[in-house]
Amino acid sequence: MKISDILSGEKLTMSFEVFPPKADTAIESVKSATEEIARLKPAFMSVTYGAGGGTSKYTLNIAKNIKDSYGVPTVAHLTCVSSARETVCRQIQDMKDAGIENVLALRGDLTPELENSDRSGLDFSHAIDLIREIKECGADFCIGGACYPEVHPESKNQNEDIKYLKEKVDAGCSFLTTQMFFDNNLLYNFLYKIREAGITVPIIPGIMPITNANQVERAIKLSGSFMPQRFKNLVDKFGYSPEAMKQAGIVYATDQIIDLYANGIKNVHVYSMNKPDVAKKILENLSEILD
Repeated sequence: MKISDILSGEKLTMSFEVFPPKADTAIESVKSATEEIARLKPAFMSVTYGAGGGTSKYTLNIAKNIKDSYGVPTVAHLTCVSSARETVCRQIQDMKDAGIENVLALRGDLTPELENSDRSGLDFSHAIDLIREIKECGADFCIGGACYPEVHPESKNQNEDIKYLKEKVDAGCSFLTTQMFFDNNLLYNFLYKIREAGITVPIIPGIMPITNANQVERAIKLSGSFMPQRFKNLVDKFGYSPEAMKQAGIVYATDQIIDLYANGIKNVHVYSMNKPDVAKKILENLSEILD
């Protein structure tokens, strides 16, 4: 099933993101975790690709297993910045052969080498290049893209960021998934601005449950996310206790999600970090809302 069809319904839904293992030795534990999350029957699941394609060989296997064994629609991430056109075309064909219908087209994280070098000679410099390549290949994918409520870290300002976002949508994106955020007002302001700019595709908010105090610094580093004072207070109060922090983080994420649903959002995407217990608890907290 295509994500665009799922998002066109009126039912409130939830989806989860999982990631492949970084090493062969972890494949079984990761496979088990992703299957546990699939058994929760989310609306769909996305499978990440890995910086520089480092875990890409597992992305398709996990996405296909979730789809075929558990009947859960999947979105396979595909990054392009460090790949040749021939490699990307082969990966697109592999996805088609595996029956994947949905792709999240991303530039991908820059390696230290790429950050400090001239990228003008690369086959793909931006996500829009990948979106156009997918279209040119004739693949009948539902294509998604990423967006940043708090501005892409490489954009000069939000106006520039939204301009490039509109170009991605016009190139063929059917939906957009946001980077994590911890203040819903940032999303609501962002939605107002992009709708004014003529971006009308569905926006799926991405929520990251912070269940470990050590995740805070990483979240800020990855996304530059603004941390509201009430969230900082939560970490200061409960960060010393792993179990207390886990419970508080799940409650905070649940509160964000309830507010999003109450304000017209129909699907929320949870960055599950391959933690079935966290995914299950959030769904339990919303059992009557998502019934």
